[in-house]
Amino acid sequence: MATVDLRALQQPLKDQYRADPASAKLILRATASQTDSPLRCTVDLGRGQITAEAHPMAGGPGQAPCSGDLLLGALAACAQLTCQMVAAATGVPVERITVTAEGELDMRGSMGVAREVPVGFEAIRLRVAIDAPDAPPDRLARLRARTEQFCVVLQTLLAPPPITVEAVGDGAEQAESANSDAAGNA
Repeated sequence: MATVDLRALQQPLKDQYRADPASAKLILRATASQTDSPLRCTVDLGRGQITAEAHPMAGGPGQAPCSGDLLLGALAACAQLTCQMVAAATGVPVERITVTAEGELDMRGSMGVAREVPVGFEAIRLRVAIDAPDAPPDRLARLRARTEQFCVVLQTLLAPPPITVEAVGDGAEQAESANSDAAGNA
């Protein structure tokens, strides 16, 4: 692993966030757009674009990641980067870190085949493998604990924030207007 003085790199940021908490606020955005196929979309992440497709078990071609792959990929990437950064910041001598995220789905839910089957992942497993033969066990335990504590995607999945869904466009705006008129007349 490349040597980076993470503490020196992050200290000015931490000082700034302490002095001006508003400067620590961030909005990340991903925008998906339709393509020439109902089985594919593009996702603009602001710093790059990817293609996503429906999973083959939902009729997709299977040539690009599906949304579940992207969710698990985000979890694995966040845990990987968090563990690497914590190891670098605390001086834990690691040779290799590998993170694997697995999710179990029952496609009957998302395909509308069985109403009693929930839509979405039934279980997600995150495995953080740390190869650090020269690290004391107590430091490895702290590394694992801090990785869990500071992994943004893991913590978001464990304690989900409120999510709002806003319908925008032709019929949605008319329906919202009609609903608010009806509520106002009640």
